[in-house]
Amino acid sequence: MKDKDRIAYNSFFYIIFAPALLLILFLTTYPIGTIVYNSFFSYDFISGVREFIGLENYSRIIGEDLFRRSFINTLIFTLSASFLEVFLGVLLAFLLYGSFRGKRAASLIIIFPMIISTMVICAVWSTFFHYEIGLFNYILGQLGLEPVGWLTDRNVALTSIILVDIWQWTPFAYLIIQAGMGSIPGELFEAARIDGARGDQIAMRITLPILSGQILLVLMLRTLDTFRLFDKVYALTGGGPANATQTLSFFIYREGFSFFNFGRASAASVMTLFFVAFLALFYVRKLLKEES
Repeated sequence: MKDKDRIAYNSFFYIIFAPALLLILFLTTYPIGTIVYNSFFSYDFISGVREFIGLENYSRIIGEDLFRRSFINTLIFTLSASFLEVFLGVLLAFLLYGSFRGKRAASLIIIFPMIISTMVICAVWSTFFHYEIGLFNYILGQLGLEPVGWLTDRNVALTSIILVDIWQWTPFAYLIIQAGMGSIPGELFEAARIDGARGDQIAMRITLPILSGQILLVLMLRTLDTFRLFDKVYALTGGGPANATQTLSFFIYREGFSFFNFGRASAASVMTLFFVAFLALFYVRKLLKEES
């Protein structure tokens, strides 16, 4: 292909995709730019008065105990839920590897929680967690143990939300890892068995290294998703008890839509955005190293 033909060929595709690209850039850069702009102002929603205060929103928020508690809760939830979901997903993928009778039914049961609406899941689990009529406290009572305030005890509430998230999203990790295992040639396992390798050696020295890219990918997706936790907190605890389940997303929601402090909400959003971008950059660099 001549240079002129190649330029014309490439220009045709640039022209075709330009409107969609411009629309995507507008829908992403404009909201982010607006949030960054608003974070430097103190905005009175009732009077409509906007006053430039520079970095004061950032300095005040960072110095508040509630914001620090929200950040710590978000970090605990993100690390606990994402790593446990990936671990359990890998474990399920190994347990259900290969072809056997009933595998499709077992896989369907496993992925069932992932296809249910989050609000429906929270409604069901809030019944399980109920202090008086809940399933969990009923089981504890049958064992002669005291009931637990799953959603009302500040020492347990965040763990309860983590448990719900693990139940819902472990199937996501299972599907990706299972797909990755299905792409591994069976000859590798047969050759390893002929050489006398045990099952655990095959798993640790062959399967897991090959699946490292898929494991890192699902870990990245779950980490970025869990860091934005809002719906389960809103539906199950409302940030309580005593802010024990308050997360960054819920903090931003309350500042912006309960107290109408749009400047503070924007500043918290910008800080959250930078932290999520840092996490995404970390994982992308790891993925690129895996590919190379």
